[in-house]
Amino acid sequence: MGSRGDLTDGQWERLRPLLPVGNGRCGRWRDHRQVINGILCRTRTGVPWRDLPGRYGSWKTVHERHRRWSADGTWERLLQRVQAEADAAGGIDWDISVDSTSIRAHHHVAGARHAPPVLKGGRARDQECSDVDRAVQLPGGGGAAGEALGRSRGGHTTKIHLSAKGYCRVLSLVVTPGQRADCTQFEPVMDKIRVPRMTTGRPRTTPDSVSADKAYSNRRTRRYLRRRAIRHAIPEKADQAANRRKRGSAGGRPPGFDKERYKKRNVVERAINKLKNYRTVATRYDKRVYVFLGTVTVAALIIWLRS
Repeated sequence: MGSRGDLTDGQWERLRPLLPVGNGRCGRWRDHRQVINGILCRTRTGVPWRDLPGRYGSWKTVHERHRRWSADGTWERLLQRVQAEADAAGGIDWDISVDSTSIRAHHHVAGARHAPPVLKGGRARDQECSDVDRAVQLPGGGGAAGEALGRSRGGHTTKIHLSAKGYCRVLSLVVTPGQRADCTQFEPVMDKIRVPRMTTGRPRTTPDSVSADKAYSNRRTRRYLRRRAIRHAIPEKADQAANRRKRGSAGGRPPGFDKERYKKRNVVERAINKLKNYRTVATRYDKRVYVFLGTVTVAALIIWLRS
């Protein structure tokens, strides 16, 4: 008997052609649908891997496949493909919003090895194959900072920076330590927007407009948007406006601001709320930053499939 959070037949048919296949060098893959449902159960409930229900098979297999697909970019490619299908059907309006949210890290995230992990191709313990034929150095290592764990009064925190469109669906994700300022990650978030075309052509990377709160109000952000010819709705900070007026004509004109467009910025706040409905996103349990990013990507993928 399946769980209420398992993939429906329609969702499975959308994912099935996109999933990796065995390369013939080792044993058969365990059924993708069963393993993905196990990953979704853990993502939704926050249950420890060892406590996954037996209907999903060996917890080691489920955990290992999630780890590998987080490392080799499989989850990200699946998300981009679903985004491409939505864009081809006219489901992306390209008036996006940018924001961030802080995530408390559970004490289970402590204890990761200082050396960054290495993903190697070949035979694994659960007889699954990897498409990686050589050793690949994965992000992380070097203590808390290397694993995107920032210090705060409440303990370790991680920050998710994201862009979102209508229907509260995520377009791009960046994970940093919790103390990292929002404005420093604006360009990385924008550069991560990459929606492939279903036919020939370059992936789309430029939205029609961007809205963000006052945390992103600075010259570098506005210069970046002007260079890419992207309209924006970012309110000016009070101290910046006062300094500009104090300088008189040398301070220049105030930046343009579309109040009606800014009212739509709530889509990114609602997208964050949807992501945090998944307990492994609301609280970080993953030791490695690349695994946590894969977990957040899984949550974003399911939101796309179900919206």
